[in-house]
Amino acid sequence: MTETTLAPPARDNPASPPPRRRRRLRDSSLAQLTLVRYREFLREPEAVFWVFVFPVLLAAGLGIAFRNRPAERQHVAVLSTAPGAAPLAAALRGDSTLDVDLLDDSAAMRALRTGTVALVVIPQLGGAVSYRYDDTRPEARAARLVADAAVQRAAGRRDPVAAADQHIRERGSRYIDFVIPGLLGMNLMGSGIWGIGFAIVDARKKKLLKRLIATPMRKPEYLASFLLSRLTMLAFEVVTLLGFGALIFGVPLRGSFVVLAFICLVASLTFGAMGLLVASRARTVEGASGLMNLVMLPMWVFSGVFFSASNFPHTMQPFIQALPLTAVNNALRANMLQGASLGQVAGELGIALAWLVASFLVSLKLFRWK
Repeated sequence: MTETTLAPPARDNPASPPPRRRRRLRDSSLAQLTLVRYREFLREPEAVFWVFVFPVLLAAGLGIAFRNRPAERQHVAVLSTAPGAAPLAAALRGDSTLDVDLLDDSAAMRALRTGTVALVVIPQLGGAVSYRYDDTRPEARAARLVADAAVQRAAGRRDPVAAADQHIRERGSRYIDFVIPGLLGMNLMGSGIWGIGFAIVDARKKKLLKRLIATPMRKPEYLASFLLSRLTMLAFEVVTLLGFGALIFGVPLRGSFVVLAFICLVASLTFGAMGLLVASRARTVEGASGLMNLVMLPMWVFSGVFFSASNFPHTMQPFIQALPLTAVNNALRANMLQGASLGQVAGELGIALAWLVASFLVSLKLFRWK
């Protein structure tokens, strides 16, 4: 009679951790994934440069180029072959803001075509003058007004109303004050879309996403880790650029810092969610790069980074104002330059939050894990 040995009950998967440990691992997966995002960013010197160094260098260049300075001298030419050219040139030189050259017809036309002079003044019979210029150039229109005023004064014009100038250079009205919030918005957009989009596509290309979904990690946690990692880097981005603008150029910060931080937080999450959406289906870096440029290019052009969005035609304004970067830039400028409260920028924040929610929800539906 053979003796039967009872084997111990088999576990479902001897290699898997017990249920309690699995729950702990699953609960900490979001924190671990967020730490991975930080490590990936810090290991890329190029990313650090474009996020932190490049905006400061761009702000420095624009601030120096468009610094406060005396009015620029206008370059005009007088047609030397016309009768009365010398007295007319002398009259124009009476205005200290005009640089006057005597040129013949061919030289004057060449200088006008190449932009060497903004205006050509032609003496006419009887003391009249005519002005030759490109009316689509703002500097040419300004030169025409200044030159005509000098000619009229030399002819004995007397202004019926006495006028006096009071020059005021107030912080908040300079170009650098306008452009710093735009650069901040552009930087938040670029770091959110490029940083998150490329990291996801690179992981998909290396088949890391396929391995990660086999772990206790929840899929929304992986996507949320990208947005959470942006929050810490957000503080460094904002402090670096705004601190540079305030210390070097005296850019005002008239609004509440809490409201400013909230605007930056919403902006960072919004553009991060858009980065998730752009990278949700792309399989190659080249494909993702094309999609990102397609998304960001309209905002670079229309959203008022370097010049006001109101310069575009009225019929385009509904589209322009609906762009997330336009809303972010408007909110940043209202807070920093006008001291706007949270309620006063609620409309702009509502537009950004709508893009945030829509982009994140759609990316969850479309996201390709393989």
